[in-house]
Amino acid sequence: MKTETATAASRRGGDNVRQLVPRIREEILSGRIEPGAPLRQDEIASRFATSRIPVREALRLLEAEGLVSIIPNKGAVAAPLDLAELVEVYEMRVLAETHAMRMAIPELSNSRIDRAAAMQDQMERAGLQEFGRLNKQFHTLLYEAAGRPRLLAHIENLNDVADRYLRFTIKALQYADRSHDDHRQLLEACRRRDAEEAVAVLTRHIADAGETLAAYLSTADGPMNRT
Repeated sequence: MKTETATAASRRGGDNVRQLVPRIREEILSGRIEPGAPLRQDEIASRFATSRIPVREALRLLEAEGLVSIIPNKGAVAAPLDLAELVEVYEMRVLAETHAMRMAIPELSNSRIDRAAAMQDQMERAGLQEFGRLNKQFHTLLYEAAGRPRLLAHIENLNDVADRYLRFTIKALQYADRSHDDHRQLLEACRRRDAEEAVAVLTRHIADAGETLAAYLSTADGPMNRT
């Protein structure tokens, strides 16, 4: 009986962790939890009506994603914005996403491209609050044709980290129109099944965004330098 009770408790704890991770992740990505803000286990447990144990495990998983920093003898904080991290993430995005795009091109169906175009239409109508989510879905829809689930999981993780920076800058820089134009060019290259052009457009799209974000973050008015 004790073993069954312990097993049931363990299962409930695992379920709590799976529920907590996306909720805390979204609060960090959306900026509701600001970079560098303390993540107090008691407060989070109370807010989500759970115990500290699943909160502790959820924070460890989010640390592996780069969204939480656990400081010895001090506790957990939402990971601060970091210029070096931004540069590295965008370098890795270029390598991973262009590889996925090159493999996806021969496998892209017209219906998949049409769905991506419809998603782009939706993105252009949506507000800035939805930009990050729809942008990731647009790219994922194209890359899925490559049939590389591990690569897609790696790209998703990179995009989750990059999204924090994007949300801090997209409104201030009015970057959405430029991104939409890049997406339209990418779709045209996909329709022609022109892998070289698609990779060139995607490389420029990601690299230019990273450089623009890095330049903004390093200015005196950027979010990393506000007091």
